[in-house]
Amino acid sequence: MNAVLLHSREIAPQVKHFVFEVPELERLDFMPGQFASLSADLGGRRITRAYSIASPPSGNCFELCLNRVADGIFSPYLFRLQPGDSVEMQPPLGFFTLRNPDHDMLMVATGTGVAPYRAMLMDYLGRGGKSQTTLLFGARYEPGLLYRVELEAFERRHATFHFWPTLSRPDSAWTGRIGHVQAHLDSALDGRTNLDVYVCGLKAMVDDIRARLKSRGLDRKQIIYEKYD
Repeated sequence: MNAVLLHSREIAPQVKHFVFEVPELERLDFMPGQFASLSADLGGRRITRAYSIASPPSGNCFELCLNRVADGIFSPYLFRLQPGDSVEMQPPLGFFTLRNPDHDMLMVATGTGVAPYRAMLMDYLGRGGKSQTTLLFGARYEPGLLYRVELEAFERRHATFHFWPTLSRPDSAWTGRIGHVQAHLDSALDGRTNLDVYVCGLKAMVDDIRARLKSRGLDRKQIIYEKYD
């Protein structure tokens, strides 16, 4: 099936938010946190890339968030799409979804790894989810805190949701948390082992967080993760 671009906008340097629709469907069914695979013939070969969906189910539309890889092939192609252009897609798949919504949750993300959490939180908080949930989100620079305005609004509206942004290369005006997400893991856990931890980002960060969690007594079934490389 084909996904047609409705519109896109830059939300950070070299990062775009895309809104697509699938005209032949009345509803695109998927679970928040799953990914969509897009395909195109580029440079004489068939290329497919998977991207986490950054929105909950909403009719036949879905949203993506991705960064432009300078020496890549597929992301520059998507960045050149104009409203009305289409790209082939496969039905959403994936297992990075909320497992136990009644459990307290810690969500850890860096970069565009926040995309599936946006979908999960819009759905979970929108349905009145009451579990204590913390999003620990790391970026290098302040403009890289994707969806910051939305996430801060979630925190104001929902007493059980806590947004913890941290910067590894802050400027002098930044007054929030500093360092990589690993530096704030123990504070976010607060000694607890009876919660689920979701981790999404590049392999090095994900593997490091998983090892730290296991050393702190969490069972592997409590650690749900997705790697972006």
